[in-house]
Amino acid sequence: MTERLNYYQASPKAVKAMLALEAETHALSIPLALRELVKMRVSQINGCAFCLNMHAPEARGAGVSQQKLDVLAAWRESPAFDARERAALGWAEALTRIEATGAPDADYAALTNAFTPQECVDLTLVINAINAWNRFAVGFRAPHPLRSDAD
Repeated sequence: MTERLNYYQASPKAVKAMLALEAETHALSIPLALRELVKMRVSQINGCAFCLNMHAPEARGAGVSQQKLDVLAAWRESPAFDARERAALGWAEALTRIEATGAPDADYAALTNAFTPQECVDLTLVINAINAWNRFAVGFRAPHPLRSDAD
């Protein structure tokens, strides 16, 4: 893969705005482990190697088990996820694939059964932010750094 454009260099103001948005998501009501789990699933859907490479160690560091990361792409078939995680992952998939899903009532109902109204909005912002980052990284073909096998 060849990088198309270094968006950090091309528009520092745009990246500064994205970084400010990202920083604000860290202060929201969604726990770090759940934020990282959602970021991983959205990045899987969007095929964003840069973000998957970044968020896998962050997810593990936040306490997400390796088993959950191993089966994340098939979360609906796995007993490893609790009701809140399932609701968050379903909402993340629905919004990431909104052109196909239309954000179904069933996914919204699961969301509102597991989260407060504030958490619903906060989670939606986390989902929107990672989708935006994925579009920068995939669109401009941002290469991820290689890690050693020990990482």
